[in-house]
Amino acid sequence: MNKTRIEILGPGCANCKTLCERAESAARDLGLDYEIEKIADMDVILGYRVMSTPALVVNGRVKVSGRVPSVAQLKEMLS
Repeated sequence: MNKTRIEILGPGCANCKTLCERAESAARDLGLDYEIEKIADMDVILGYRVMSTPALVVNGRVKVSGRVPSVAQLKEMLS
């Protein structure tokens, strides 16, 4: 099984930290083999065409931006 690559896009604000914690919790609960990377580089963020942060990218696909989903919602996005 391939490792799930999770990227948290944002400047490192409170919402970014919350999204990172929830995404990690959801991935752990699902038993995924995963890695999380926080990305604050605006050029990279804009490369994903994300206009509002925080954003969640899973395996190169933007799953959500501009809000912090619940752990349950994140589990659906990761599975």
